[in-house]
Amino acid sequence: MATKAYDSAVEVENLKKTFNGKDYVLNGLNLNVPKGKITVIIGFSGTGKSVLLKHILGLLEPSEGTIKVLGRDLAKLSHDERIQLRMKFGVLFQYAALFDDMSVLDNVLFPLKEHRRDLSMVRKKEIAYEKLKQAGLEEKHYAKLPSEISGGMRKRCGLARALALDPDILVYDEPTTGLDPVLTEMVDNLIVETHNHKKGSSTLVVSHDLHAAFRIGDYIVMLDSGKVLLDGPPEVFFQTEIPLVKKFVNMGVHKSHE
Repeated sequence: MATKAYDSAVEVENLKKTFNGKDYVLNGLNLNVPKGKITVIIGFSGTGKSVLLKHILGLLEPSEGTIKVLGRDLAKLSHDERIQLRMKFGVLFQYAALFDDMSVLDNVLFPLKEHRRDLSMVRKKEIAYEKLKQAGLEEKHYAKLPSEISGGMRKRCGLARALALDPDILVYDEPTTGLDPVLTEMVDNLIVETHNHKKGSSTLVVSHDLHAAFRIGDYIVMLDSGKVLLDGPPEVFFQTEIPLVKKFVNMGVHKSHE
């Protein structure tokens, strides 16, 4: 069942994207990302997950179709309005994407310095400390460079930076890629804890990890050939007769519910 428009954090209608004028990476994609939920986008490699994410973030322009974020049509926004809207997103990139020459604390301070010039430096540091603590990083690590902390700590630092501007929508791009099972579970738990920390916030996760998707997702979206093949709560995926979705489930997804 499609989510009502006014319940959506993101609305995508008939989205098409071609980079060469003939081959469509996205081909008439329709999607509503529900507000207040953890939505996980899954699909085989090459189905358009990352390209969709870049459109939602306003980093790519559609060849056709419309995208609304929190009710606002991206195509109708000025450059300044688009920047203001992006501040409502917090993004944790695949490999955290920290600035190598900045300390943990300075990485989290960066968006505050860029976008909250109305705040004193004392207040900015208070916010940075608060977000680092929320992400589960101990103060003894704040002065270290990213190369001096573990992979799990870098993820936490990246999350703290994503939280710095108190976003309405948190986006995770393949958050568990390259992590061992213990770290993967840590990141999954962190996603859920962070989502529950801010009431009414929306979480969007692009993931190849089927177990995680069905463990943490309230709403699952499966892409295939540049379109939404199936979307809905996890139980919809266990009841469907669509062959490709059944293949996903038979690859072991059901084990996460055992």
